[in-house]
Amino acid sequence: MGKELQCSVRSGGKRSDGKALLETNEIVFRGDLRLKIPLASIKSVVARNGELHLKWLENSTVFELGEQAEKWAHKILHPKSTAEKLGIKPGSRISALRLSETEVLKDARKAAAAFADDKPLRDSDVVFFGADSASDLAGIKKVIPALAINGALWIVYPKGRKEITELQVLNAGREAGLVDIKVVGYSATHTALKFVRPKSKR
Repeated sequence: MGKELQCSVRSGGKRSDGKALLETNEIVFRGDLRLKIPLASIKSVVARNGELHLKWLENSTVFELGEQAEKWAHKILHPKSTAEKLGIKPGSRISALRLSETEVLKDARKAAAAFADDKPLRDSDVVFFGADSASDLAGIKKVIPALAINGALWIVYPKGRKEITELQVLNAGREAGLVDIKVVGYSATHTALKFVRPKSKR
């Protein structure tokens, strides 16, 4: 879930009140006007006097955001890296299982105090677990004991494949006693779902 704010928008000679959402890859506005602006299409971002001025492709839009205008501009101009979205922090204990080397894992290796890709480290702050099919999800329960009490399990699976679906991943994590709290685009081909222990078990 991204940031959301009640605001007004001016675009194409029209003005509308509604709700603006700043998501990972786009800005969405829902009101009398409906907009969906991919961040990759934005050519200019200016915050001025409580207004966020955007130029995108052949259009321009002004969001009346008040004190949030500069914060939104900063987030658009300086998006988090995938590693940051995945909670990879310097000094972490990280395990990456059943995954091929990617830029994300290279960043994880550099940041980690300890990193393992053959078996899970005890008290891992983050465990990445790759699943190419629904049958692979059976291995989740074996890695949960290696998680630190506040650790996160990211299940990484391919997008748009009938061999494994988001619902199957969600059900597998929940059946293992975890709760799902976040989804992140891991790469162009894979999605990552984040699971943690329920608060009552930490």
